[in-house]
Amino acid sequence: MAEGMKGITFRAWQEGHYVTPAELLVRLGSFGLGLTWFVELDERVDPRCAELERRSAGTGMDILTLLSLTTPGLQLIDAEARGFADGVPVVVLEEVDSSFWDVRAADEAVLDEIRRHYRGVEDL
Repeated sequence: MAEGMKGITFRAWQEGHYVTPAELLVRLGSFGLGLTWFVELDERVDPRCAELERRSAGTGMDILTLLSLTTPGLQLIDAEARGFADGVPVVVLEEVDSSFWDVRAADEAVLDEIRRHYRGVEDL
């Protein structure tokens, strides 16, 4: 885990609904704005994955670009999205085997927002 970050984990499936990457990005609120995002994918499950990789191989992307590539309903398997501020990672969204989300953030308020919206959240 990156220095200064705390983390939580929870099931990606909540009451029969898959929590999408876009849904998590929206939960970041204003914290996600202004960050530069990079995505790493272990499995390419959708044609949009190629564009996510292309954007991540360059200078990254802003949150609106990332949102546009993950909506509607993109389900990932073994993927990680990292948001950077001034070259330092400040939030990491890791999708584990299409079963769990691990969320790490430098700001505890981000984790608190996730805790409020999802069941079974545990500290990493």
